[in-house]
Amino acid sequence: MTTMQDTTTTATDWLALARRIGETLEPGVAERDRLGEIDLAAFEAFRAEGVTAALVPAEAGGGGASHAETGRFLRELGRHDGASAVALSMHMHLVAAQVWRHRHGLDASALFRKVVEGRAVLVSTGAADWIGSSGSARKADGGWRVNARKSPASGCEAGTVLVTSARWELAPGGPRVLHFAVPMTAEGVRIEKTWDTLGLRATGSHTVVLEEVFVPDAAVSLERRADVWHPVWNVILGAAMPLILAAYAGIADAAVARALEAAKGRTDPHVLQLLGEMLNTHTTAVDTVDAMFRDADDLRFEATDSFAGRALSRKTVAADALIATVRLAIEATGGGGYARSSDLERLYRDVHGVLFHPLPRARQTTFSGRAALGLAPVG
Repeated sequence: MTTMQDTTTTATDWLALARRIGETLEPGVAERDRLGEIDLAAFEAFRAEGVTAALVPAEAGGGGASHAETGRFLRELGRHDGASAVALSMHMHLVAAQVWRHRHGLDASALFRKVVEGRAVLVSTGAADWIGSSGSARKADGGWRVNARKSPASGCEAGTVLVTSARWELAPGGPRVLHFAVPMTAEGVRIEKTWDTLGLRATGSHTVVLEEVFVPDAAVSLERRADVWHPVWNVILGAAMPLILAAYAGIADAAVARALEAAKGRTDPHVLQLLGEMLNTHTTAVDTVDAMFRDADDLRFEATDSFAGRALSRKTVAADALIATVRLAIEATGGGGYARSSDLERLYRDVHGVLFHPLPRARQTTFSGRAALGLAPVG
């Protein structure tokens, strides 16, 4: 089985820690899926064990884990509890983007400090907002008043800081987007429990509502033109996509293990062929995710449009192969894998969540094609 490669080692054995935490979470996975409830105790464990600060450089007081080590953590966790791994990857990718800034000589100390000292859990709304963003921001004394509905916001019940954006529609020269962070406990911030989906039911990806929330000027990290591609997305894609896909790779790993266990002693030619096809697609998926980490160069990559185009191409290839892997696992096990009582049925629902991370196939192919020809990206 292929693994995500790097040459960095840290004092913490992150893979062993992921296995230990994952084994404690696994017995309750089916019930949480049935109820559609996130495991808040899991996120308390992530904070207590230093997982939420794993990516923060050691010199900033964090765990000093590399990008690929963090990917291995998420993949191992995903083998045991895919929903918790995907929800955690939302926090991890926001930290990863700040590590990229740090690697390129930009100041990320404020966020590092919050994550390390407060073991903060960050909640992302980037995929839903994307380049146009949503909601409204208007000028106020010393800052802004923001009204918005942000959905999905994975892990919002466990989160402490919302990392989001809003449109400043009346900006001079045309609409602009403000990027900012706001505490989940801020006045006017609340959660509506709207997440009721086919899969990943236990990610707690509900709607965060902001009603007249005050955002100080100092909390605005970026102001950009609305509806126009900005290089910040190249950073986010390069930092985030490998981590998110690693969590889904763990879901596929679990499906492969269950299919192979169910097929022990079988010699039927069609079963052996299906297992071989499953292993082919699984290899394609994890090798592609590995390539994403190698290209990201431990968050030292140059955030160009062409880099983002490659990352997005790999995301689509990996997503298709991950879904095919779990489908073939079900097919190889026969009717048993189709039953609601089977873990494979849940894994098949969960793995389809990979389709909805940026960018969906049709938009990705257009983006990558434009980037290859040196044309300005469109998201």
